Amino acid sequence: MRDPYQESVILKQFDWQGNEVWSFDRLEQVVTEEIENEDGETEGLYTVWGARIHHDWQRQGNSVGYYAPDAEPQVDSGSTLILGHKNHVNLDVSDKRLEDDYIYEVNWDGEITWDWTASEHIDEMGFSEEARNSIYRSVGFNEARQSADWLHINSATYVGPNKWYDEGDERFHPDHIMISSRTASFIAIIARDGSIAWRMGPDYRTTPELAELGQIIGQHNPHIIQKGLPGAGNLLVFDNGGRSGYGFSNPARPDGTNSLTRDSSRVLEINPVTFEKIWEYSVGGGTEQFQFYSWYVSNAQRLPNGNTMVNEGMDGRVFELTPEKEIVWEYVSPFFSDDEVVTHRVYRAYRLPYEWIPQLVPPVEKAVIPPNLSTFRVPSQ
Repeated sequence: MRDPYQESVILKQFDWQGNEVWSFDRLEQVVTEEIENEDGETEGLYTVWGARIHHDWQRQGNSVGYYAPDAEPQVDSGSTLILGHKNHVNLDVSDKRLEDDYIYEVNWDGEITWDWTASEHIDEMGFSEEARNSIYRSVGFNEARQSADWLHINSATYVGPNKWYDEGDERFHPDHIMISSRTASFIAIIARDGSIAWRMGPDYRTTPELAELGQIIGQHNPHIIQKGLPGAGNLLVFDNGGRSGYGFSNPARPDGTNSLTRDSSRVLEINPVTFEKIWEYSVGGGTEQFQFYSWYVSNAQRLPNGNTMVNEGMDGRVFELTPEKEIVWEYVSPFFSDDEVVTHRVYRAYRLPYEWIPQLVPPVEKAVIPPNLSTFRVPSQ
């Protein structure tokens, strides 16, 4: 039996009236988890078709999942890029059974037209010998799932049209795919022949430019800002911090796993050719930096007005920043989970233009005037 982890069996598309217009689940047959129902009876252990999808998917036509001029996702045709799982043993990685990341593309008729298996490209991922030893010997093995989630790739997006490719840099072909490994702290672009055409990390000490940028840890949602948006062609990424990395042994992590640590987050805009840092949002230094910290989930979005929407996902906080880093809009999710550990986390958050939802009447926007904090007082009861 395989206990599924952070994955779904089927991807469905619905129209505005709630009608299913497309779905996919025919990757492989899986056994559902055994559970106890409300009557105390045991259910599960059914064999079903599953897409084994986790974290991400993209529909052809829009490379990033949010609004960009001339980047309309196709709703009644086109291919869908899916980030999934595959279980097997690859002795080049470890003698343990892997919960490997498997990226595949499906056409409108449900046919898999392209695929990529992460473990087959470990030699291209920039791991040191120490890191390879750490992965082989100590990669985290989950007894319940009977597998090791060795890379935890958390996003897969098309690169999309960009100026670098227009200038002749084949690494940034619009059809190539950008991925993010949270556990190994690297970002890469996969070419259509399966090779890794571009990579940043996992060791940010290898060049002066990367050293100046600083170690990225456990990142989420890296993507190329699309044409028509301010900063087009640059890489935008939520650098979570937290714990990740292989091979950086220290007294606290002698096995070399999760040895990169930072208890604060950053949002970075980076020139992907020179690795120059173009823009950064973080909070202060010393203990102040902990005020902006989401060690899992989260994302950032470049808006048409030049501002950046940030999802500090661990705390369910979404806010909009000007290029000068002034917060001009903010929202905190009031919705809490019913999990054993209660959270109000938000995996991703995007701002959509009103014209993307023509079925709704656009609301009247009202400016919010911030109070003068030097004189503001909460009224007494």
